[in-house]
Amino acid sequence: MALALPAPRGALRFAGLALLGSWLLAVSAQIALPMWPVPATLQSMVVLLLGAAGGPALGVAAVGAYLAQGIAGLPVFAGGGGQAVLAGPTAGYLLGFVLAAWVAGFARGLAWWRQGLVLLGAHLLLFVPGVAWLAGFVGWERALAAGFIVFIPGTVVKTAAALALLRAVRR
Repeated sequence: MALALPAPRGALRFAGLALLGSWLLAVSAQIALPMWPVPATLQSMVVLLLGAAGGPALGVAAVGAYLAQGIAGLPVFAGGGGQAVLAGPTAGYLLGFVLAAWVAGFARGLAWWRQGLVLLGAHLLLFVPGVAWLAGFVGWERALAAGFIVFIPGTVVKTAAALALLRAVRR
């Protein structure tokens, strides 16, 4: 599916919301449990919220702005900033945020249980490029253990929290 871009008169509002979303993502990266080789942060929950609250285009734009800020050297990533982060073990997860935000965007307006399934699917999808990239550093067995399995409880909790926040705001 193609991303629906905003009308020209709404472009400034869209850009402002995307920038605000990127800053929320940057703040969530700083709330981290230091783990090796990938820290546990609140980023994935914020990615889900950006997509589900703003739709696929806004979610992707916010994540794209976040990645651009990090590549430019701003210390927005959990490990700081700069292009070197995109060559490190967490790069696959950062790129997976784009896919997760896009998929989460399709949760808008659904019944709560369908919304929950879409958010869980989006959350799990970000692990695909994350684990695949990490495997190049530590091998597939360790990448699955340290880059996916250890995160399953947090994934369930963060997905449920994102769903609860979305439902509360909707009311």
